[in-house]
Amino acid sequence: MTSMRRIALVFGIIVCCVSCDQVSKRAAAIALEGRPSVSLVCDTIRFSYDENAGAFLSLGESLPPRLRLCLFLLFPAIAITGVLIFAVRHRAPDWLEVAALSLLAAGGLGNLVDRALYGVVRDFMNVGIGSLRTGVFNLADVTITAGVLLLLARYYVVRRSRPTTRQLLQ
Repeated sequence: MTSMRRIALVFGIIVCCVSCDQVSKRAAAIALEGRPSVSLVCDTIRFSYDENAGAFLSLGESLPPRLRLCLFLLFPAIAITGVLIFAVRHRAPDWLEVAALSLLAAGGLGNLVDRALYGVVRDFMNVGIGSLRTGVFNLADVTITAGVLLLLARYYVVRRSRPTTRQLLQ
């Protein structure tokens, strides 16, 4: 994959994902903030507006503001920059790996925009059955999860396609 194609793929994924994430968060804030949750499909899907000052499942929400700034704004910004540099500059990644890394970066950027503009991440979706439910999340979180699953699937396929030591010795 050429450098220009890689950059175009990264840029396209980031623009699409971050835009959709921010639009969905804005729509959720308008439609759901201060209102009771909306339940769909026999309560399998719930929409409710929540602001998360912490990380995953509100971890670190009670930390001092300066420490939260470093942990949830500065460090992720550095990590996202590293992922983007690797995706664009490293010669080895194929298009699938570049797409997966771009999804990770896009999800991180979507939540980073929230933290920079609002000091919190805006969440609005929850899925589950009965008392077995996820935490409240947003499209940026879905994008991050998709990137991780894509990377895992890619490495699993690559690993399975390589000959084992035993096969090489035969």
